[in-house]
Amino acid sequence: MEFKDYYAALGVDKTAGPDEIKKAYRKLARKYHPDVSKESDADARMKEVNEAYAVLGDAEKRAAYDELGRLPRGAGGFGAAPGREGGFGDGGFGDGLDDPSDFFSQLFGQAARARQAGAKGGRRMRGRDQHAAIEITLADAYRGATRPLNLRTAQYDAQGQLAGSERIVNVQVPKGVMEGQHLRLAGMGGPGLGDAGPGDLYLEVHFGADRRYRVDGRDVYAKTPVAPWEAALGGEIEVATPDGKVQLKVPAGSQAGRKLRLRGRGIPAAAPGEAAGDLYLVLEVVVPAPQTDEQRKLYQNLAREMAFDARAGTGG
Repeated sequence: MEFKDYYAALGVDKTAGPDEIKKAYRKLARKYHPDVSKESDADARMKEVNEAYAVLGDAEKRAAYDELGRLPRGAGGFGAAPGREGGFGDGGFGDGLDDPSDFFSQLFGQAARARQAGAKGGRRMRGRDQHAAIEITLADAYRGATRPLNLRTAQYDAQGQLAGSERIVNVQVPKGVMEGQHLRLAGMGGPGLGDAGPGDLYLEVHFGADRRYRVDGRDVYAKTPVAPWEAALGGEIEVATPDGKVQLKVPAGSQAGRKLRLRGRGIPAAAPGEAAGDLYLVLEVVVPAPQTDEQRKLYQNLAREMAFDARAGTGG
């Protein structure tokens, strides 16, 4: 029986995360759904897409499929095997699918039997490395942190069955970690063959959304509100940063958008010999709305005394 490439069916890489797989499935489902598609092979393609997502969209089924894909393929391909012993059984494997392919129906039993045969023959193979994502705050990158991660894994039992398990892992986030960096959790990837060890789990670091900060490598840009008189007259103000409060000297006559650089106050260096990033405080002039007659008179007096045209030079 021919091995089905479910990753190719969805058009994703083997390292694709759950969100990427779901996005690819939805895109193809919109294209090939028989109710809207004009493609001549829409029915067949929709069946293929549904089948691929039924496997890759489930952590346990994907782990079994990946394990089978690592094993050698004989000249006869993946032949049919009697019954479904040693696999998941009927435990909802075909839920939501009409007329699944023979390969799909026998996938889990075949993967388990292949692993058992390999183990009995003394064959060893290290487990597959796996990938996931973890979201942290910018402050975590400045100071380091321990963050809990709900980890869902799949392991083979003594009968060769693939069973899912869930546990909380405390992930050590090192000081100086950067957006997109990978943290390695040794031995927490896919299960090994025979008595070989499991693979590793690689966590891709992402910073949680924060409207105030923008990160570029190790440099950090922060929006910093100032009052009109602070911008015009200058002076010292206290500013909150990801690493605590600092005293900032605002030069007199500052305009909105001016960047004040604090050298070395960006994301810290992760290792000796590396340089820390810089922190750029971007001034935003906040104009208070008058609340009383007295405050309105202050603005009127200011307008008369300053005789300032904000649109001068704009051609208006």
